[in-house]
Amino acid sequence: MSTIKQFQVTFDCEEPARLAAFWCEVLGYVVPTVPEGFATWEEYHRSLPPEEQVIYFACADPSGVGPRLLFQRVPEGKVVKNRLHLDVRAGIGLVGEERLATLEAECARLVVLGAVHVRTMRADGENESCIVMQDLEGNEFCLD
Repeated sequence: MSTIKQFQVTFDCEEPARLAAFWCEVLGYVVPTVPEGFATWEEYHRSLPPEEQVIYFACADPSGVGPRLLFQRVPEGKVVKNRLHLDVRAGIGLVGEERLATLEAECARLVVLGAVHVRTMRADGENESCIVMQDLEGNEFCLD
C-alpha cells in the first residue's frame, strides 16, 4: 500500500507569479502565507539574490483538498502540446444545453483573465460537451 497522501502539480513556465495568480483566479486557490518578516511575496522575492528571484511560486486549495500547484521558471519556452493537462470541472452533473451554457459562461470569465478559447467540443451522444482552452503561457486545459 502506498504511503503517498498528497501530490503537487508542477508547471514549467516563464512567469511563475503571474501564472500562479491566473490559476488562483481560475480555481479559487490562494497564495500561501508570506514568510515571516515580509509584508508581501514581492518584498520577500526582492530580498533574494537576483538569480533566485521569482524562480517559483505556488498556490493551494484553501480547503486543503485539491493538490498544490507549483510554477517554476525555466529558460525554454513551450514548444509542443502538453503531455498532461488539467480538466477544470465546471460542469459536473450537468448535461446537454445546461452544461454547455455553464461551460461557455466559465469560458467567458476565463478569457477576461487572459485565457484563450481554443475550441468547443459539443456533445456527440457518447461524450458531453467540453471546451479546450490555453492559460497565459499557452498550456492547454479543458473546461469539463
